[in-house]
Amino acid sequence: MSTCHQPFDPGHLLYGGDWNPDQWPREVWREDVALMRKAHVNTVTVCPFSWASMEPREGHYEFGWLDDAIELLADAGIGFFLATPTASPPPWFTLAHPDALAVTPSGVQLRHGSRDTYAIAAPAYREACRRISRLLAERYGKHPALRGWHVHNEYGTIDYGPHAERGFRHWLKDKYGDLDNLNDAWGTSFWSQRYGSWDEILPPVATQYLPNPGLVLDFRRYSSDEMRSAYLEQAEQIRAAGSTVPITTNFMLPDWNNLEQWSWAEDLDVISLDHYLDSTSHEAEAHVAYGSDLARSWSGGPWILMEQNATQIKLRGRALPKPPERTIRDSLGYIARGSQSCMFFQWRASTAGAEQWHSGMLPHAGVDSEGFRTVVQLGQILKRLDEVHLPPVDGPIVHADVAIVWHADGWWSLQTPDLPSADIIYAKELRATHRALRRLGIATDFVAPGASLDSYRLLVVPCLYPMDEQTAAWISAFARTGGTVVVTYLSGLADSNMRVLPGGYPGRLRDLLGAYSEALCPLEPGVRHRLLSARGKPLDAVAWTEHVHLTHARSVYSYAEGPLAGLPAITWARAGAGSAWYVSAQLTRPSLQDLWCLILHDADVKPTVVGAAPLGIEAVVRRSRDADYLFLMHDGEIDVDVTAPGVDLMSGIDLSEGGLLRAGSCAVIRLQPNAAHAVSVAIHKPADYSTHLESDLNREYQ
Repeated sequence: MSTCHQPFDPGHLLYGGDWNPDQWPREVWREDVALMRKAHVNTVTVCPFSWASMEPREGHYEFGWLDDAIELLADAGIGFFLATPTASPPPWFTLAHPDALAVTPSGVQLRHGSRDTYAIAAPAYREACRRISRLLAERYGKHPALRGWHVHNEYGTIDYGPHAERGFRHWLKDKYGDLDNLNDAWGTSFWSQRYGSWDEILPPVATQYLPNPGLVLDFRRYSSDEMRSAYLEQAEQIRAAGSTVPITTNFMLPDWNNLEQWSWAEDLDVISLDHYLDSTSHEAEAHVAYGSDLARSWSGGPWILMEQNATQIKLRGRALPKPPERTIRDSLGYIARGSQSCMFFQWRASTAGAEQWHSGMLPHAGVDSEGFRTVVQLGQILKRLDEVHLPPVDGPIVHADVAIVWHADGWWSLQTPDLPSADIIYAKELRATHRALRRLGIATDFVAPGASLDSYRLLVVPCLYPMDEQTAAWISAFARTGGTVVVTYLSGLADSNMRVLPGGYPGRLRDLLGAYSEALCPLEPGVRHRLLSARGKPLDAVAWTEHVHLTHARSVYSYAEGPLAGLPAITWARAGAGSAWYVSAQLTRPSLQDLWCLILHDADVKPTVVGAAPLGIEAVVRRSRDADYLFLMHDGEIDVDVTAPGVDLMSGIDLSEGGLLRAGSCAVIRLQPNAAHAVSVAIHKPADYSTHLESDLNREYQ
């Protein structure tokens, strides 16, 4: 895992949201602060989109209003993250510097009128960003209520214009040294693309047919590095002004990813995440777990939830209500997995502008609303849980035996045009693996290729399409020294420059797996093929299959129908002191869960609490400085009895003699330190319990 400089300890669990006083009359400010106190808000993020209010014309600054707003917060005992406003350049800037506007792949230069309309490499833009971040740091960098710096907002705008052209060429020179190396890496002899001058190289702009895959992937890498450079410039200005509080920027999930987070994590004092649910079903809780485990893994410890949905979930063009119990349960889910905060976008729902229907902690309906009553209730709960925030003295904040390899290269590579199937999407594949393990009660981390694996028993490698020799050796070493490795289809088919590795798939991992595929066989939408085994339930394959041959592996599941009938589908091989599985088929959600039951049994990996997951109860143990805390988050529909050796901080009840955990509710149980592997929890279902919950969950996961 990547590690930040020091574990972030804000002194309390932080609670609040984005506050934009320049969008409201001053009489609203005092009302806001009074209502924040009522809701137990202790932290807000100030003005991430307020550049035009701070600098209404070039070189003319107006900070008086911000001085007053910050003093209102400080007088009320409310701390703040101060955002640099560089995600939204003001109209005067784009009028004065039209070359700083982003250009699309088709060559269209975007015009002002939204947020994030900038060319990240434009010198005028970078200079303006440095200037305003320095002025803000000089003015507020030592304010006693300042908790940290929120640089920019959700970096991710990719530009294909002339500034990007020049930046990309410099980046390529640094990486490859000379054109011969670049031409060899990209295979430019194909289609007469061999470059004789650096000036001939363009970003992957719109062209007649298909672009070069190596160029496409390298441009995504360059764009992430260019944005990281822009972040570092602002951070340097803040430090040069003498401010010593933590500096961060907010990563964004779930639908798009233009950053390589492992390298960014090295430069952030604390990882912060914006996480928006994309489902109103049981999938939402799985998504909370996925985003939280990613953020904790990038951090190597505690992290900050900077934004989440407040009272609504945006889904397929609709703004759907977010039930109070979900708001509370999801907020605790983030904290269970290491967040030091519960923050929202935003404090007060806007009445004007492009996001006027983006929910707020204070809804349009005001204080007499279910949404605001939930916000007050959540604030009360977080005060009772405040002790959990202390980071552990040593070791992980959440112990996990399973690590999943996650890297932006995998995401970007599967977006390359003209792969064998457009139906395999990296984010969905990673979420499917994580979801199946969560549903079985298994704690997981994500790791970068090459990370230390000393604390893990099982390593999962899903769909990591480009793979260099070092990564393949790292995977093999883990297995040969006693670990269990699970490799899925579309892993290791190409090298790090997107050149397919000949000799049978999956490329560099053939020897480890003891099996290889001679042909990739994607399935048409709606087609399923049954897999059979003497060891487990029948499984269903969809979307992807392969023609597999065995060398020294044995077949665990075989295709029972279709053109591959009788051939291996899922294999197992001894590898030194460990073992390696190869999963050549995409499985339906219930089938994937069944397969993981088998793999986990073989690897002797146990759930955090036996028997919790089938009842719809998520169990997570968060380690702290003075105790461990067992979070039980009940997403099921049946009340259950729980017996556990500790006090539930939510209710104050000692559960040693048992207590009721109602459907939709949560318990947070204080345990003895280092009890994560010794705690005994009994969960009893009522006598009239039926299997309808499992059936319902399986329908959700079809």
